[in-house]
Amino acid sequence: MTEKMRRLLTVAVTLGVALLLAAGSGCSDSSTAGGSRSLAGRKIKVVCTIGMITDIVKTVGGDRVEVEGLMGPGVDPHLYKASEGDVRKLAAADVIFYNGLNLEGKMGDLFVRMNAHRPTVAVTEEIDPKLLREPPEFAGHYDPHAWFDVTLWMNAVQRVEKALAKLDPDHAAGYRQRAAAYLEELKQLDAFVKSRIAEIPKERRVLVTAHDAFGYFGHRYDIEVVGLQGISTVSEAGVGDVKRIVDLVVSRKIKAIFVETSVPQRTIEAVIEAARARGHDVKIGGALFSDAMGDPAAPEGTYAGMIRHNVNTIVEALK
Repeated sequence: MTEKMRRLLTVAVTLGVALLLAAGSGCSDSSTAGGSRSLAGRKIKVVCTIGMITDIVKTVGGDRVEVEGLMGPGVDPHLYKASEGDVRKLAAADVIFYNGLNLEGKMGDLFVRMNAHRPTVAVTEEIDPKLLREPPEFAGHYDPHAWFDVTLWMNAVQRVEKALAKLDPDHAAGYRQRAAAYLEELKQLDAFVKSRIAEIPKERRVLVTAHDAFGYFGHRYDIEVVGLQGISTVSEAGVGDVKRIVDLVVSRKIKAIFVETSVPQRTIEAVIEAARARGHDVKIGGALFSDAMGDPAAPEGTYAGMIRHNVNTIVEALK
């Protein structure tokens, strides 16, 4: 799709949302001072983008929320295009939570416009910019994959709790209690990740993945991370990217590299074949969840379960 076509699609979706919001504005406006009164006797309708945010809202919101996630297992948010059905879900929501930091691409502009009609909350917006990665190849933007540092993602939990409490102050104590319990669970998760990664000998701590989603993970948990593609998957890896990774894998005798569930694995397979042609055997160490979680019915369908799966997969392949 050309850039012109993408712009036209964004305009069309924005117009559709505006029309739907205008049609529904007479019966629901949770952003007004009296918004909390309109929620009496019913659940808050919440729409989230990625699964990691959906998991936070379900946990912190408890039985006060009815949550709809737009992007399920295997979906790449960098490439996601809002459908007509998505527009209707967004228009019917009392509050919308998204990641921000350009993860959702053009949809980020849409959410900013929608904020005039109902709360739209970027869960990363209160993270101290000093803690965010700003890779030079990402044209002055921050790396959006903050959830791979569990301590950073705790900020997202606090942001969700604050937004729900403001929207529904009569139940603020419940949101605060559930958020506190979840934050304690994440503290334990952070300690688990540190402990497990420490099992890998220092010289083997090289994590090669399909795209550069694990930078925060590497910084927090002391493991070198190299992505075949850049931070965004909008541009596919080229021959030069494959050669760069092959040179690294062969020169450092790396035994395992990793595919991702939301990124096609053909370029990783190309690395394996090229390394083999140079006399070095490297295998796929497993599939990691990067921009999307697993099936909701599986342990990997929760944020904590996804992190544990990734860490166990990495450690068993590299140690």
